[in-house]
Amino acid sequence: MLLHIAPAAEWAGPGVPHRPASLASEGFVHCSPDEETALAVADAHYRDVPGPLLLLDLDEARLTAEVRWEGSGGRLFPHVYGPLDPAAVTGVREVRRDAAGRVTGLAPWA
Repeated sequence: MLLHIAPAAEWAGPGVPHRPASLASEGFVHCSPDEETALAVADAHYRDVPGPLLLLDLDEARLTAEVRWEGSGGRLFPHVYGPLDPAAVTGVREVRRDAAGRVTGLAPWA
């Protein structure tokens, strides 16, 4: 299981390949290897992003794009070198944040 953080305004929804801005600018989609890491990334890098944040659960076996585990800050992170296939998204949750943008947990996405 891989995890990807996406502002709700940028996610087209079920049935549509997800192409975040990093795919065009960096050539890959940033992902996290586990929930703890994904929430830490959201807390560190998404505090000022307005609106809801989503955490997409991805089945790596269903991705058609190449996944490479690459280093950043002494850790390995999964990078997907292509759009996220709709069939690979097995769950969507909302990243809950307080008024200052700090992550407080996860909730089901309606």
